[in-house]
Amino acid sequence: MQPLLTKHVTSIRSSLQRFIYRAVDDVRGVAAIELAIIAPILAGMIVCTVDLGLGIYCKMRVQNAAQAGAQYAAINGFDSNGISNAVLSATNSPGLLASPSPSQFCGCATNAGITTAACGSSCPGGSLPGSYVKVSAQNTYTTLLPYPLLPRSFTFAAQARVKI
Repeated sequence: MQPLLTKHVTSIRSSLQRFIYRAVDDVRGVAAIELAIIAPILAGMIVCTVDLGLGIYCKMRVQNAAQAGAQYAAINGFDSNGISNAVLSATNSPGLLASPSPSQFCGCATNAGITTAACGSSCPGGSLPGSYVKVSAQNTYTTLLPYPLLPRSFTFAAQARVKI
């Protein structure tokens, strides 16, 4: 009985050794395993990239809406309701606000920008201050996924000034 058991053990041992030697050099299925490891990482990167792109697009819509309000003021003069309507109708973005409401002010153009001045006074160069309109727009963007260390929503605001 002993030689029969030894024969089976030897046969099993040699079969196991052949399997191990072949398995060391076998590369079948490695690509599937690598894909299973990398695919969730790539999917996460794609979702984050799309989310970033949507946030940037929201910011662009807010800037374009403020610019549309300024363009309306340049063509039609100061009309608070008309400017606000131009801001709101510039894009179909839900939640877009013309806030704070459009305002008119007098100012002097300098190299550093527009400085507020009293109407009827004189600017540093001796010229009279111009009449300007400030248009503001804002919108809130909520991310697709919550991200660690980042807020869940962002409020984008834009301003445009135009001389009328």
